[in-house]
Formats: sequence, C-alpha cells, structure tokens
Amino acid sequence: MKKTLLILLYLSLSIYANPLSVKATNDVDYFQSGDERFWCPISGFNLKENYKTSFVSTLNNGRKRQYASITFLVKDNEEYGIDLNNVQVIDWSSEKYIDAAKAYYVVGSKVKPLLANESKIAFKKEKDAKDFIKKYNGKIISFEDAIKLSQKTLKADYKKQKTINMKKIYPKGKKIFEKRCSQDIDPTDYLEINELKADIINNNLCKKLKESQLQTVAMYIWNVKRFGDLDSIKNRVVVEEDEKCPVCGMFVAKYPRWAAQIIYSHGNHEHKFSFDGVKDLMKFYFDPKRWISSNNHMVNNDNIKQILVTDYYSQEAIDGAKAYYVIGSDVYGPMGHELIPFERLEDAETFKADHSGKLIIEFDKLKEEEIYKLDE
Repeated sequence: MKKTLLILLYLSLSIYANPLSVKATNDVDYFQSGDERFWCPISGFNLKENYKTSFVSTLNNGRKRQYASITFLVKDNEEYGIDLNNVQVIDWSSEKYIDAAKAYYVVGSKVKPLLANESKIAFKKEKDAKDFIKKYNGKIISFEDAIKLSQKTLKADYKKQKTINMKKIYPKGKKIFEKRCSQDIDPTDYLEINELKADIINNNLCKKLKESQLQTVAMYIWNVKRFGDLDSIKNRVVVEEDEKCPVCGMFVAKYPRWAAQIIYSHGNHEHKFSFDGVKDLMKFYFDPKRWISSNNHMVNNDNIKQILVTDYYSQEAIDGAKAYYVIGSDVYGPMGHELIPFERLEDAETFKADHSGKLIIEFDKLKEEEIYKLDE
C-alpha cells in the first residue's frame, strides 16, 4: 500500500512538472576534468541545472569544455577558437549528446533563455522539433544559423545582463560574501569561474550555500572583486575590452593583473600590442613576424618605444626593460608558468623565497629558448 502511494505521488508530481525545464531528468555526462567539471567555465552556471541547453566543444589545444548554453560556446569561441565541426549538443528529447552540426534547432520557443533574448534548443530528429513547435512555438534553424544569431546578439546580450547583474546580482553576492565567506578569497588565484566555485566548496571558503547562492557570490567575486581593487591604481597597463593577445588569442582585459604591452613607434605612428602575461610578450618580442602579418614593417625591435609589464605586488605599470623577473615559481598566470615581474630587486627576492622561485633574471638576459621551456 505504501509503495502504491509513493508511485501515485510521483505520477502526480510528474503531471505538474515543468515540461520546459532545462534541468537534467536523467544522469548527467560531464566532459571536463577536475572538481570544476560541474559548472560552465564561462558563466559558472550549474550544468545539471541547464543540461538540456548544454554544449560540448574541444579547444584547439585538445581540452574539452562544456557550456550551459550556445551563448557561452560562442563567447568561448570568440576568445579561444573552437573547431565548430567538432561540437556536441544535447538532444532535448533523449538528453543524449549528438553532433551539433546535424541537429535541428528551435529558436524563439517558450523555453526561457539563460542569457540571450531567445533560447536555442536542439533536436536530433526534425519530427521531434516540429512536434515541439506545435506546443511551444518557435521555428527551426540550422546549427550554422544558430551560431550566427548568437554571434549577432552576443554583445547586446552581455550588456543587458551586465545591467541586471549590477542592479541585482552583485549587491546580493556582496552580502553573501561579507556574511558567509572567508574574506581572504583571492579571485586572481583562478583562471575560470568554475574553478573558483569548486574551491569554495572543496575548501569550505563559505558557509554552506545553495547552488543559487553559490552562483551569486561567485559572480560577485569573479566580476567585481577580481577587478574592483584595481580601480584605485592610477598607473596601470591600460587595455581595451576588445584587445586580444596576438600570441594566444585571449582577451587581455580579462586578466588585468598580468597585462603587458609593447608599443612600437615609427614617425608619427604608434602601434600597441597587449599580452596576458610576460611569457607571451617575450615570445612576440623575439619573433613578432611569427604572430602578425609580415607586411607590418613598423613591428621590429628598432622601433620599440616602450615595454610595459605589471608589477606583481603593486599592480602598477613598470618599465619591462628594467624589471626583474622571477622564473619557476609556484604562481601561475593565464597561460600557465610565467615570468613574474617586479620593479624592485628586493621584491623579486621576497617573492622568490615565498613562492619557490628558481631564478631572478633581468630583461636583457632573457633568451628565447628559456621562454618556451616555460610551456613544458
């Protein structure tokens, strides 16, 4: 009798379950490694909670990435570069991953979008997509068109969401952070927001939080605290939001604590290149023609006007040609092992002692082969 009642209760709840929920109803397949695999690396959103709009890609370096929606896939492609012929998407009907390029996408249905104005959900079978449209509206488009549509609205979508975050999310996140979390959390220790969320849980950096609270506080830490302390520093390496590192292709503004620049001057013209770390700056310095068009005659070492790097302690812009660099420490930058710059030798010595550094070296002593050894 008790078992029968439980079955009836389950069936009654199923009737009222939201048929347009994007949450997984079966087991979830995770493709990323480590404890951060449960969250989207771009947005931080929980993948189980957004499973039915999720995608999986492979970066050019072979690393798997899993996203809460197509918006974040497109955002990642904008920075890292993704092989769009090697993308998988969840089939709404079966909740199994399928070839994204062969799927049928329903855009403009009643499914609530995560960030964009319109959701884009995938179906393996065209019939399933058409049946869905009869109930919940929308139209069918191809993967190529879904990508183009997301690219077209990406900037506006993020601008709209930023306004919402500023008014609602960040103030809530700040309250949670100040009341329930360790004040020693350093967001610059992490390269992605999902790594931050994993560390908060694994090392009890906050009192027990619901997933919604964890997302809110992580967004505050990642998007506000990570940059907020830098606003008071007047002499910084200034990087525009759309500047990409010519070596790795990453948006440099995302990593202000590692920003570096080379400025070339020829006559009345100047050309600036920004980098997400000294390592990539040095790769460019030794062989600029490898990373840009060989037709740019201005870019050679005779035309260098200034080299700027970010002092690790002060976060101020300093003369890279006069800086001291610590190599082989346990501190990693956006691209892994880094040359950590300091204006003062005594600061470099302190850092070397505190972080197991192997060597302090001046700019003119650096050699190209030593730079590439940092990638090993």
